[in-house]
Amino acid sequence: MSCCERGCYDATFDDKKAAKDLRRYRRKGPDKTTRLLLRALQAEGVAGLTLLDVGGGVGAVHHELLTAGAQTAVHVDAAAPYLEAAQEEAARRGHAARVRFLHGDFVALAPEIAPADVVTLDRVICCYPDMEQLVAASASRARRLYGAVFPRETWLLRALVPIGNVFQRVRGSAFRGYLHPIRAIDAAVRRQGLTPRSVRDTFVWRVAVYSR
Repeated sequence: MSCCERGCYDATFDDKKAAKDLRRYRRKGPDKTTRLLLRALQAEGVAGLTLLDVGGGVGAVHHELLTAGAQTAVHVDAAAPYLEAAQEEAARRGHAARVRFLHGDFVALAPEIAPADVVTLDRVICCYPDMEQLVAASASRARRLYGAVFPRETWLLRALVPIGNVFQRVRGSAFRGYLHPIRAIDAAVRRQGLTPRSVRDTFVWRVAVYSR
């Protein structure tokens, strides 16, 4: 049974955390890695394009890209509190009618979701156990661009991710973090007919954009 089926994403990414992240987004804008992703996508041109934002959190990616000229967006998230926060922000910004919100495990919902010009996963791959399945389901739906932010395999993360998972187990949570190999992620994306357009690394994260 997956974390989504147990509702552990709702418990881990709860109302309190969603409200905190929404306040931070309104005050400071997107996080650094999200800004890097947005710049890379905008450099390719997003005007008039459709967006599929997988695990979109408070919706920073689609809020910004809709403002930049994207036409419509679909936001899929396994955590209901974050989906509600994103809906609240979409209404505040006046583009609620341009966003479709879906709650659940993207891999399970994917057969019912149409392809989009741009598909994004901002710090989502590291929260999902079956990387191959998630990347295949999402990348196959990217008609033009595929952007993802995921952790690098640094010595620090190799130490911290297992510690974090022990902490989750002690708390009784089914949620786990995953440090999937970068080469395996890249290979999974390429198998869907996409090639790299830009790669930016921070100390912890890789920001990669692919095109078809």
